Amino acid sequence: MLIQLPYPSRPKSKHIGLVGLLALFVLLGFMLSFSRVEDSNGKSSLLSPVMEEAQKGELSLLTYNVAGLPQLISSAETPRASSIREIGRQLNRFDLVNVQEDFNYNRQLYADNAHPYRTETMGGVPFGDGLSTLSKYPILETERIAWEDCSGADCFTPKGFSYQRVQLAKDVFIDVYNVHATAQDNAEAVAARRKNILQLTKYIQKKSASQAILVMGDFNAHYAFSEDKLHDFQEQLGLSDSWVLLQNKGLLPKHIKDFKALHALEVTEHCESIDKIFFRNSSRLQFQPSEYKIERDLFSTPEGTPLSDHCAVSMKMAWELQ
Repeated sequence: MLIQLPYPSRPKSKHIGLVGLLALFVLLGFMLSFSRVEDSNGKSSLLSPVMEEAQKGELSLLTYNVAGLPQLISSAETPRASSIREIGRQLNRFDLVNVQEDFNYNRQLYADNAHPYRTETMGGVPFGDGLSTLSKYPILETERIAWEDCSGADCFTPKGFSYQRVQLAKDVFIDVYNVHATAQDNAEAVAARRKNILQLTKYIQKKSASQAILVMGDFNAHYAFSEDKLHDFQEQLGLSDSWVLLQNKGLLPKHIKDFKALHALEVTEHCESIDKIFFRNSSRLQFQPSEYKIERDLFSTPEGTPLSDHCAVSMKMAWELQ
């Protein structure tokens, strides 16, 4: 269904002013560069906007758990409203961002943020899943999928993962997944998280078969912990782990008996984080990662206090059509 421009009202004067005419052309060009279609259920999705052709480009990526739970129950040290507003401002440095725990402060997160494409929040606790994607490139489609299995406090919200179809250039698309898996390491939580990852695997296999994909988010999982089965996840989907490639000499960490994870704020570029960035090439689109970084300074107060209870993880990568 095409968006139709309303018929303009008759001007009061005989001639349309230059400013009015220019505004009309801008509005017309904007509205005609997008169209929407409806499926049999009446669901609306954005079709491809008018974009320039490109054979290659660069992307700056970020995944960040922003600790957007209400102030009274948040484990972050800084005031949530002002901290998340500052987070939103700093996110402007990156082309494509996945955030998790964007619950009760989405208005602050978006207040000073300039990304032209941002997913719409589901709301705070207990209604929202806390997943938001912000992009400098058009987001053409969004789906949200709740986990079929959960544990403890994670069952109080519809946590899960989201899917976004993002357009990088004319006829260049990637599938982007935002993930927040079940937390904690008790037996029930570990079993639920393992089922989370299996559910995500099956969805990607069906939705994004043969597609170039990015999978970024808070997995609450480690290669070193055998019960998380991240090796299987990576192998079954043909994913590359940005940290493994750029910081661990391409070697997947082995299982460690009685593994104990570091606190999320203690990780560095030289150790595995639960906040991960995976990618997969396609026969048409190839990625080449160049820099992996824990963005500690960028997301801290002037005194050095982190703005969240996680570290933000970034990666730079080039893309090129084959």
